[in-house]
Amino acid sequence: MNNSNNVTYFEARKWASFRVKGTSNIDMYDVDFILRHRAHLSATQLLINYQHKMPNDLWQTFQEDISQLIAGMPPQYIVGQADFYGLTLTVSPAVLIPRVETEELVDWILAETQQESGQLSVLDIGTGSGAIALALKKQRSQWQMTASDISNAALQVAKSNADQLNLKVKFINSDVFEQIDSQFDVIVSNPPYISHSETNYMDQSVIHNEPDLALYAEENGLAIYKRIAAGAAAHLKPGGRLFVEIGFHQESAVVAIFF
Repeated sequence: MNNSNNVTYFEARKWASFRVKGTSNIDMYDVDFILRHRAHLSATQLLINYQHKMPNDLWQTFQEDISQLIAGMPPQYIVGQADFYGLTLTVSPAVLIPRVETEELVDWILAETQQESGQLSVLDIGTGSGAIALALKKQRSQWQMTASDISNAALQVAKSNADQLNLKVKFINSDVFEQIDSQFDVIVSNPPYISHSETNYMDQSVIHNEPDLALYAEENGLAIYKRIAAGAAAHLKPGGRLFVEIGFHQESAVVAIFF
């Protein structure tokens, strides 16, 4: 394809489909994600505009984006945004890309607390982009939300997301509980839980692009769970609850840590 502005959205998408064909770890979801976010269109709006001409600068950017995608860059880092629990979050290589599986953790917390009213105090350990804390705050505006991370760079991303979404969250630079003095009704964490021995089973784009600090933990991926378990009792109010995300094969090992 040439660089003129006579390309429709449909033709651009078709061009991209040929470019990514044969690249096993890329599908049209990635292409559509980039196209929607670059064009600021919903999936329905993109369909409606299929036969419309793309602005030339958008077409230029889209071609560069597809080259980055083929080179192994995650689509969320390419456009600098990720979708999570109905929110559009800014993301960068300083933070883990929020996963749809983590939305189940948010669902779990909301379901377990739906009978409770008032200002529950909540701590999100290892907040990264702020995804969990911001999703909970959006759904429960009366909650007092605190989010911590060991990475200052991650906290800057999370603060930016809170500002953009106009959601009030307190952010603390802390390695697990080291700088946390308060007690909470709910503590939640999606900590680093991948063992360094598991890299053979991981997507190469994750290994090469997402922050090691947010992915890996010592002691076969269990080190952060052990630190959370050691400090949880001192930081939970009476009757408080702890929610964590775990790896697909870690259930028995994590249960043994907490019980």
